[in-house]
Amino acid sequence: MGHDKTEILDLVREYHRSAVSSGFVPGVTPVQASGAVLTEDDRVALVEAALDMRIAAGVSSRRLERSLAKYFGLRKAHLTNSGSSANLLALSALTSPQLEEHRLRPGDEVVTVAAGFPTTVNPILQNGLVPVFTDIELGTYNASPERVEQAIGPRTKAIMMAHALGNPFQVREIAQLAEERGLFLIEDNCDALGSTYEGQLTGTFGDLATESFYPAHHITMGEGGCVLTDNLVLARIVESMRDWGRDCWCEPGEDNRCFKRFEHRMGSLPEGYDHKYIFSHVGYNLKSTDVAAALGLQQLGRIDEFGAARRRNWARLREGLDGLPHLVLPEATKGSDPSWFGFAITVHPDAPFAPGALIDHLESSKVATRRFFAGNLTRHPAYEGREFRVSGPLTNSDITTERTFWIGVYPGLTDEMLDHSIATVSEYVTLPH
Repeated sequence: MGHDKTEILDLVREYHRSAVSSGFVPGVTPVQASGAVLTEDDRVALVEAALDMRIAAGVSSRRLERSLAKYFGLRKAHLTNSGSSANLLALSALTSPQLEEHRLRPGDEVVTVAAGFPTTVNPILQNGLVPVFTDIELGTYNASPERVEQAIGPRTKAIMMAHALGNPFQVREIAQLAEERGLFLIEDNCDALGSTYEGQLTGTFGDLATESFYPAHHITMGEGGCVLTDNLVLARIVESMRDWGRDCWCEPGEDNRCFKRFEHRMGSLPEGYDHKYIFSHVGYNLKSTDVAAALGLQQLGRIDEFGAARRRNWARLREGLDGLPHLVLPEATKGSDPSWFGFAITVHPDAPFAPGALIDHLESSKVATRRFFAGNLTRHPAYEGREFRVSGPLTNSDITTERTFWIGVYPGLTDEMLDHSIATVSEYVTLPH
């Protein structure tokens, strides 16, 4: 006897409820640094998309794109298979011949931050451009507008920076600087969904912004990301580059939306060549799938709830660790309300213990730690022999490489777990060393 879909999805709900884990035991149950918070509705959304065999990008992907654009108040969102792909597309779009004299050309410079995640910087190198690395401030872990301004040279054409661990950089000032100097600004908003600066959502200040929906991030599609923009010319380029570089904008499976499919003349192709197979960019295939988008749509309605939990958890850690010796605790950028990605701790250079010893103590008590991503990227083997420019000393980037880590604030953590994190840090830091 066959089962109808409703019956199957009811069984999925039942399965989900039976799979829920038991209580927290300090020192035994892991306190994770990050993770997805998934409900039975999320599980049902994924299974339903799978039952309908929506295995490529389709109706859920388009709906999620429209919903994301609406959330940010921007014209366009394009889903990708990851936040890193979103960064690659956003920067690559600026090299499009369609931007004519404004396009970025090989050898042009892009100002970025030395301490962070590699795929904020890699697209600069992958496009034959030159990263200009600037230092950060301890506490906020962002570059100041002054540092960014000092890094601008005659060949600088763009600025591409991430909001560090969800903490906004001074994005209004940096957007203003970009406008004054005729530079593009890309906001890597992957760790900062729902953060605000002076009351405005991060991701809405630059020419382009990117999001990641990896499970560690604010909402998840499993793997996924998106590029956001209010500029329709850039949006069209992003879409073309994401979808193989094609000139046509019909959805896969859709034909002749422009009613001119066989009337185009481009390049040295014969007149009337099928527009579906005319390519105007050297592109990629970085699309997402409807199974992932179905999960993303379900999660999207919880941005505010998740953001509130992240703020609450961060505040509990901040209050619980306040006043401890030997630690530099994180600070929100003035005028911002971060939807925090993690809680950064820097062990003061004068501390009587090594940062690694505190990390080992936390890890052995089952409190997960993460480094401040790559720390100073210029010190990694990947960038040896690569062309880049360094603006000023990278003193604080080196300190974060050697002395900074972060612990979790994601919504799956309970007060008990956070209190265990606080107690574990406190007991080690206050020991005689």
